[in-house]
Amino acid sequence: MKKLILSSCLVLLSTSGFAAEPCSNKTIIGQIETIHIKELNTNYEARIDTGAATTSIHATNIQIIGQDEESDNMRDHLGDTVKFTTYNEDGEATQHTSRIIKVSKIRNAQGVERRYAVRMHLEFDGKDKKVAVNLRDRSKLDYKLLIGRNWLEGDYLVDVEKNAE
Repeated sequence: MKKLILSSCLVLLSTSGFAAEPCSNKTIIGQIETIHIKELNTNYEARIDTGAATTSIHATNIQIIGQDEESDNMRDHLGDTVKFTTYNEDGEATQHTSRIIKVSKIRNAQGVERRYAVRMHLEFDGKDKKVAVNLRDRSKLDYKLLIGRNWLEGDYLVDVEKNAE
């Protein structure tokens, strides 16, 4: 009897009515898309990465503004102002100043690193969304903007065949 009830529940949950409902109002995007960052008034060719929790942008010359004392603990700078330079894949440079909203602990193939994050408006296909964006030197990477789940969540579905190279 338990097997019959369990099987019935699984069949109900797998019907198209249940699966289609949460997807009906989401935009389909490919693995590479052009994203406009409002604060920078610049377009970036962005890599969409569902494995990344947070969006990251290429940032160099990262400086904390108005600090009398230097602290090795990045968390001491939460709420402070940060100034950085960013370049898109066309080499267009933009300087930006913003408030540090968090310090992220990132685990990757190179180990563990900490990064400052700021809020930015990212626009795609006429829709804009304000999210936390990590600051990282991505100079050796092809894509200067990496879109993470914090931007995708609730609004977008990724189709890796949409713009496959």
